[in-house]
Amino acid sequence: MEFLRVQDISATAGTRITLHPLRFNLAKGERLGIAGETGSGKTTLLKIIGGLIQPTEGNVYLEGERIEGPLEKLLPGHPKIGYLSQHFELRNHYRVEEELECRNLLSDEAAAEIYRLCRVDHLLKRATTELSGGERQRIVLARLLTTRPSLLLLDEPFSNLDALHTEQMKAVLEDIISATGLSTILVSHEGRDLLSWANRILVIKEGAMVQEGSPTDLYYHPVNEYAAGLFGAFNTLVTPATGAKTFIRPENMVFTNEKDALAEGVLVNILFFGAFRRGLVQTDTGTWLVDSTEAFPAIGSRVRIALRR
Repeated sequence: MEFLRVQDISATAGTRITLHPLRFNLAKGERLGIAGETGSGKTTLLKIIGGLIQPTEGNVYLEGERIEGPLEKLLPGHPKIGYLSQHFELRNHYRVEEELECRNLLSDEAAAEIYRLCRVDHLLKRATTELSGGERQRIVLARLLTTRPSLLLLDEPFSNLDALHTEQMKAVLEDIISATGLSTILVSHEGRDLLSWANRILVIKEGAMVQEGSPTDLYYHPVNEYAAGLFGAFNTLVTPATGAKTFIRPENMVFTNEKDALAEGVLVNILFFGAFRRGLVQTDTGTWLVDSTEAFPAIGSRVRIALRR
């Protein structure tokens, strides 16, 4: 029996379809990423799984039990599912420890370990009005985890954070999931946030499934420009005879002296990205991107580019 089974769920808003029929399973302990642009239906899908939105059609099953929607029960949600919204809130005029204790189902020792993993144990005596956005988010996460969920749903957990707090939140999630083995679904409009985290990724657009696979498959073998763009920069190689497209990441391109190069053009610019530099090569078929840590030809040089062997 699958841990989570999403069976042909769909959703509409008036006459508009917000989610086309989707089906997939989640194994116990699996990390599933869902990538898509803003408005693609990611949050709707997550809330249906959590029992917070009623699907128009289809059902969701957690450990064989159908998850009821808000039209079927007085209080929406499921006791075994923790949902972390991107619009999280804490009550004002409370200490952090009071906010955490209000829903805690764990022993003092187990709760203390959750606070440590969430990196909020040093904030317990602080007022909820004296916290940064990143601290507030980690406290809400800790509060969810003390309710003993078996499934964790994370809705754009990095969208409102700066770079420093994003990396801190990623480290916290890694520590928690590694320590607990918690089954987790994380949605993000930034596919690159999912590459190092997920076991499997679903790509959705306008409420429909575009591609499903491992992070490696989706990064190196996207099915179209939309899927490719979610995970970073890419070049498009079109086969003249058939019009078929192949998407090539810039780090898989190199400068070459060979005559049978993939393309030839002028190096028009070099961009600095810290760990690497990116060359922009203008050719007859468009601009190609070449990422490298090695020395570049001079800007304005005529160059040949090829696939990295």
